[in-house]
Amino acid sequence: MRYSKWAAVVAAGAAVALAASGCGGKTGGSSGGKAPKNVEVFTWWADGGELAGLNGLVAQFKTDCSQFTFVNGAVAGGAGANAKQVLASRLQQGQPPDTFQAHAGAELTDYINAGQVEDLSSEYKQWGLDTAFPKGLVDSLTVNGKIYSVPANIHRANVVWTNKTVLKNAGINDIPKTLPDFFTALDTLKSKGVQTPLALGKDWTQEMLFEAVLISDLGNDKFNGLWNGKTSWTGSDVTQGINDYKKLLGYTNKDRDTFDWTDAEKLIMERKAGFQPMGDWEAADLDAKGFKDYGYAAFPGNGTAYQWLADSFVLPKGAKNPEGTKCWLKTVGSAAGQKAFNTKKGSIPARTDASATDYPVYQQSAIADWKSGTAVPSCPHGSACSQGWQGAVNSAMGKFSSDGDVSGLQKALGTAASQFAKK
Repeated sequence: MRYSKWAAVVAAGAAVALAASGCGGKTGGSSGGKAPKNVEVFTWWADGGELAGLNGLVAQFKTDCSQFTFVNGAVAGGAGANAKQVLASRLQQGQPPDTFQAHAGAELTDYINAGQVEDLSSEYKQWGLDTAFPKGLVDSLTVNGKIYSVPANIHRANVVWTNKTVLKNAGINDIPKTLPDFFTALDTLKSKGVQTPLALGKDWTQEMLFEAVLISDLGNDKFNGLWNGKTSWTGSDVTQGINDYKKLLGYTNKDRDTFDWTDAEKLIMERKAGFQPMGDWEAADLDAKGFKDYGYAAFPGNGTAYQWLADSFVLPKGAKNPEGTKCWLKTVGSAAGQKAFNTKKGSIPARTDASATDYPVYQQSAIADWKSGTAVPSCPHGSACSQGWQGAVNSAMGKFSSDGDVSGLQKALGTAASQFAKK
């Protein structure tokens, strides 16, 4: 799920993707023979837990859809940004993969408005996904009465991670539950000589921290209203949120604008930081690296808010093998497919019939929270806003990291909302 908006090696990524497309000379149409037909699956899952999750899903696909052959169309580099640019080029040229990964929610509106993806509403009913997924998620996926994607998982963005030993040595026994108490804990860490009380990375990781602060200061309903036009970005509560966010930046590493999220995570692992805001893919990453001395909780002040994001797959218009794609999508949404994927990736199933005992400790708690919490969306991860809106927010946040201009940031966010929000 995680991604950066830097696109340093797009040209190389394009070559990889087009090569993957070109190798599928047998993907078009039906030859009437018995040979399996290729299904090119376009993702940015090229390593780590993401690749492990994809491999688990592919294994289930081979069982469910033996008449088709999986073709890996992953584009590495930039962990998402490169893939999106390559995908945009292919869609414009009328050469779509058979299916592609996209963040579920508002981010899909770009593809929907461009007429690049097919309606899957009838498949939802046929496969029972309209009842297997929670109503709130189905509502979030529905655009003008139609559904265009099948989510493979649910991630939670608004989590704070800790080094238990660092907190214990500073006399901090519990992760704070309110924003004022969080500031007190950060001050305590600073007074105890902790190099970086709050570890942070660049661009989208900063947006995640900012949104968590806004949830604390505005509450769930007003935060949701920022993305549907019911809450004004120019209000005094947003101003308070920006000021609180600015104060938090004072506890972070000064080189945050050069850090990826894993660099910030390393500060936690090396006992150089006490807290790190990051999505719950961090649990799988820390486990994979053998680091066990970590704690976690919802971001202070967020209460029961579950800031969700989801990786999903679509049926592009003009796909060479739509039947193969539908078989892939059915696997993605199935109980077996979601188990095969999520137990390896570190996310949780979007389905509500999952057995928590199949998952590690963190995911068990996340499954329970997903069922009982209040869903709120994420802009940097596409559930709250379109790609254009993401880009505008990213630019504004990057500028603020350098100049700290509260009124300038608030004005820029308001301008972005007026340009991109649904009317």
